[in-house]
Amino acid sequence: MKEWVRKRFSLAPDAAILVSEVACNLPGCPPLETVIAFWTKDETGDKRHHFKMFKRVAEVAYDDLPYAWMKDSLIVPEGFECECC
Repeated sequence: MKEWVRKRFSLAPDAAILVSEVACNLPGCPPLETVIAFWTKDETGDKRHHFKMFKRVAEVAYDDLPYAWMKDSLIVPEGFECECC
């Protein structure tokens, strides 16, 4: 799946990508979900991007990934704290 993320978002060969399957204990949440995080660099520094998919890693398909044009909207704001990644 890391190669799918690298391809979809045109990431550098050395870009860090994290794919995790995590348990969710919130009511109405699927028991397992996939969390993907990746990092990019620009003139202002490192940027962390992340998104979730409400299915197990084994169930995720390439077409489930967000569109490439959404890349900037996946940037995590500075100071934002998240338990998933």
